[in-house]
Amino acid sequence: MSTPVRRLLRHDGVPQAARRAVWTVAAGCPGFYLFRYVTGDSVMALYAIFGALPLAMFCRVPGPAPQRTRTLLAALPVGWALVTAGTLLAVSPWAAAAGMFAVGFAVSFCGFGGPRLTGLAMAFQLFYVLPCFPPYEPGTLGSRLAGLTTGILLAVLAERFLWPEPDPVPYRAVLARATAAVADYTSATAYHLEAGGGALPEREAADRALAAARVSRVPVTDRPASPSTHDRALNHARAAVRHVRDQLDRLADCPGPLPADPDAVTLLRHTELSLRSVAGELRTGTPGTHPDPLPAALAAFDAVRAAGLRGTATERLRQDAVARAAAEGARLAGEAARIALGHGPPAGHGPPAGDAGGSARPGTDVFAYATTPAYRLWWQRLRVHLTPHSVHLQNALRLATALACARLVVGALDLSHGFWVLLATLSLMRTSAADTRAALGPAFAGTVAGAAVAALMLYAVGDRPVVYAVAMPFVILIGFTLGPPLGPGWTQAAYTLAFVLVFSQFTTADWRLSEVRILDVLVGGAIGAVAGLLAWPRGGRGELGRDMADFLAECAVACRAVTALLGDDRFRRERSQGDPLHPARRAMYLAEASFAQYLTERMHRERPEQHWEAALATGRAAVHGAELLLMTHQDGLREPLPPSPAAALTGLAGQVAQEVLRAADSLRSGPPSEPRTTVSRYPAEESGPLRRATDRQPGISDAHVLLIVDTEAWLTGVAHDAVRTRAAPRRTDVPATRRADPPGSWPAAGPGAAAGGLRHRPPPVRPRHGGGRPGPGTGRA
Repeated sequence: MSTPVRRLLRHDGVPQAARRAVWTVAAGCPGFYLFRYVTGDSVMALYAIFGALPLAMFCRVPGPAPQRTRTLLAALPVGWALVTAGTLLAVSPWAAAAGMFAVGFAVSFCGFGGPRLTGLAMAFQLFYVLPCFPPYEPGTLGSRLAGLTTGILLAVLAERFLWPEPDPVPYRAVLARATAAVADYTSATAYHLEAGGGALPEREAADRALAAARVSRVPVTDRPASPSTHDRALNHARAAVRHVRDQLDRLADCPGPLPADPDAVTLLRHTELSLRSVAGELRTGTPGTHPDPLPAALAAFDAVRAAGLRGTATERLRQDAVARAAAEGARLAGEAARIALGHGPPAGHGPPAGDAGGSARPGTDVFAYATTPAYRLWWQRLRVHLTPHSVHLQNALRLATALACARLVVGALDLSHGFWVLLATLSLMRTSAADTRAALGPAFAGTVAGAAVAALMLYAVGDRPVVYAVAMPFVILIGFTLGPPLGPGWTQAAYTLAFVLVFSQFTTADWRLSEVRILDVLVGGAIGAVAGLLAWPRGGRGELGRDMADFLAECAVACRAVTALLGDDRFRRERSQGDPLHPARRAMYLAEASFAQYLTERMHRERPEQHWEAALATGRAAVHGAELLLMTHQDGLREPLPPSPAAALTGLAGQVAQEVLRAADSLRSGPPSEPRTTVSRYPAEESGPLRRATDRQPGISDAHVLLIVDTEAWLTGVAHDAVRTRAAPRRTDVPATRRADPPGSWPAAGPGAAAGGLRHRPPPVRPRHGGGRPGPGTGRA
């Protein structure tokens, strides 16, 4: 075998492409040959090959082999419904176009539900596209359904038994590696506190492992992106592990050596053991049977911390609060992991407020999804994306409009092979105009090349269907296998030649069939390009800045609202039936969807981009840190804070919210002309709330002090991340990894500082959305 051929076969995508080419031949050709040349039913033959081809060639179904088989079999009744609808609506071009819009929108918009539905989208669309063209023959519906059933069943058998795909690495295993790496980092941090300094190589290892566990870094089919309890719990566990890492970063960046706190070190040791247990459970897929000792360690630490509050330095108070936040994050990760592995919610967590029998704290049960019915989880996710700013809704409207227009154009021009027009629109449209435009050139060049080869074959061979029947499997095998190394132009040429060979076996062979194929690709590609240019042409890139900024703006509101909820008894009673984090979570889902699509689109790598990962980290620190605070303190605090410390916390929350809003403004304004030089220095030696916690004024109980310290640690951590978001933007060709900021003093309090404790007063933030943000102590209904 020659060196170039071996090089082609060693290309990364060749084995997978070869596997799918084999499936296409094994699933499509037997039924096609049987019905075309044995029974003589051309309709059944056509639907047999086009029932198998989308599933074998285009669909990416997640999960292990048995799960993939069940998913593919579930596509069979959906295919029957779509073929029936297309057959009946082919009565007129307008009816067919209306049905095309409805099917195109519904199938595409279902992408909000995760990869299981997205993987079958192409097949579902083609199942409607093929029968919705003339001739209008409802009497052939039986043959169409029989052919489709044969093709789908053959595709299922080929996928399961003929060169089956190896079972993918489950996302829980990826998360297990990240959890184990953070456990190593926890151990190193505990030793760092005892030894009084030193480098932490485990920090970089934890960063790399968590970066690999990002949903955007995982193959699309393996992402936990559905609204199901299992996927939500996996995402919850990942967020909790990342929260632990963030707190460890803060401990490692403490300025100057502090005398080791043996109780904090002991708590970190328990945190490490808990994380290792979580990693083991995720790795094996089996929840542990032994109770987690971390809750008892947290209770013991709280008792020691409350007993030693008097005379404790402010630096130690914050260090203990951060260590406790790390332990709480580990506890949250363990509980979420066990939910993902099939256990119910932990004791004390019940259905959300308003459900029958609910016993959880209103608005603060972070595990409410574990007892929420599946239909409600899906409905909640659907409602999140019913907004013009959702990239899922934009993609669905863009594609549905393009397909409906293509169907009308086919009817108006009376194109003989209109199916090819819609197939070109489907295969060439991308989520942004730039991507669609970039795909047109190779597609057209490949179509012309394939059509030229097909025309020569048709001209030389003539009307001899047996020759085309013999050549078809070889064209599919060779053409589709070599597509990844040779590029999209080659793939389009292979598609063109294969389709011409298929249709040449139904009618008299004519070289003009190649000309029809070129015209159809031109028309379909042009319609897709125009639709992409007119409907949200920037795709995910156009929404990302707005969605990220809105997410941070909602987090700024949440900082104020959660602080007021914890420190003001009247506000707590007023908001007892609401969730102060709901708007921020909703904005987080939209921002994550935009970011995931943005990563799939073409990017101008020569330009610096905003630090999107840092923006997401800031928002998640606000949301997940607030969840832990509410879980820890809302039930235990019986009396409101005295006015002075309450004002200090409210002031700090307002200052942090302003910092988060400035970060949001920097995302709205786009990339700067020159890199920013802002440097985040953290943590401060003390802040206003910390000073008031140590003053021990009359009326301040131990519970009050612990609340002040924990809330102050959360707020200053959010501010630290917000400042880093506004730092120099990264280039898009450089992986977004987390870098340690030098130790320093933000935010700090001087003698003349405001109640919040900042050395400077931030500049006013210009209003957005028709008005300013709520002031300190206010929330959003």
